[in-house]
Amino acid sequence: MATPTDLDQAPSSPAGEPLTERQAEFAAESIARLAAALNKVLFGQERLVEMVIVGLLARGHILLEGLPGLGKTELVKGLSKALALQSKRVQFTPDLLPGDITGNPVLEEVDGRRKFVFQPGPVFANILLADEINRASPKTQSAMLEAMQERRVTVMGQTHPLPAPFFVLATQNPIELEGTYPLPEAQLDRFLFKLDVQSNDVATLERIVLHREIGVEPAVAQVMEGPHLENLLGHVRRVYMPPAVANYIARLVQATHPGEPHAAGVKFGASPRAALALAAAAKAKALCDRRINAAYEDVRGVAAAVLRHRVVLDYGAKLEGLTPDGLVARLLEKVPAQEKPLPSSLAAAKV
Repeated sequence: MATPTDLDQAPSSPAGEPLTERQAEFAAESIARLAAALNKVLFGQERLVEMVIVGLLARGHILLEGLPGLGKTELVKGLSKALALQSKRVQFTPDLLPGDITGNPVLEEVDGRRKFVFQPGPVFANILLADEINRASPKTQSAMLEAMQERRVTVMGQTHPLPAPFFVLATQNPIELEGTYPLPEAQLDRFLFKLDVQSNDVATLERIVLHREIGVEPAVAQVMEGPHLENLLGHVRRVYMPPAVANYIARLVQATHPGEPHAAGVKFGASPRAALALAAAAKAKALCDRRINAAYEDVRGVAAAVLRHRVVLDYGAKLEGLTPDGLVARLLEKVPAQEKPLPSSLAAAKV
C-alpha cells in the first residue's frame, strides 16, 4: 500500500476557492514523483512524459502517434500502475465491432425468466488503452464518441455511466502505414492532446539495450492512490485563469479559422472545445510548475499538442509543405499575448 503523501497532508480548501501556494507546492512534488516513475519506464522521453501528465491532470484523453516499438503501450501501462487505477486494453483491428468496446446485452435466466442483461465491455475502466486505434473501421471508432465526451455509454436505449476518473489513452500508427484508417474529425476533437512519439537517439538506445529485455515489463512503483489523484485533479480546477490569458486563448483559437490574417492554407479551424482544452491544459501546466495561476507561457507550451489535430489544412497548403505544427508555430509568433500593447508610461495609460 502507498503511504500518505505530502499532498494528502496539505491543507484543503472548498471547491471553487483559489489554490494556495502551499497546496501548489505539495501538488508539484507529487507530480514530480509520478514523472520520475514514468521516466524509468520510457527512457529519453521526458517531454512526452511531462505532456502525458499534463493531459491527465486536465482530465483529457490523449492520442499518441508514432511508429511501432517506441514504447507507447508501455508508457500507458506504466501510468496505470503508478496511479493504481484499473486499466483495460483493446487491440483495435479491422474486424473489431462497437460492442466489443462498449459491451453487449446477453440473454440470461434471471428468477426463472430469460432476459437480456448488459455485460460491460473493456471501456468500463479508469484507463482504457486503445491500442492502434486507427486500425479499426470508422464505425467502430465512432463507438468511442459518447464514452469520451459524456463518460457514459448507451446500449439498446439504456445508459451506463463509466467509472470516475475515466481516461482514454490511444496509440496510433502514422496514417501512411498500411491497414490504417484516418480518425473522424469528431473523434479527433475529443482528444485533449495529440502527442508525437519520436525515435530514440543512440545514447537512449544503448540504455534500453542495457536495461530492458524483450517480453519483460519494467517494474513501476505505485506513487499515489485514487483519492490522491482526485485531490490533484481538484487542485487543477482551482488554478486561477486570468482574464488576459483567457483572452489570449480565445484569440489564438479564432486565428486558426479561414479568413483570419495568419490562417492561410487552413480549411477548417479549431472548435470551441479547443479553447476549453487550452485553458484546462494551461492550468495543469501551471500546477506542474508550482504556480497558482495560468500564464501566457503555459498556453504556448501546450498549444501544439491541443491544436495540431484540430486544424485541417487545404490541399494547396499540404503541397507547399505546411504542417499543422508549422501553422501553430506561425500563430504563436504572430498572435500577440496582449490584445493591446501595454502603455510605455503611466501618462500614456491615462490618455
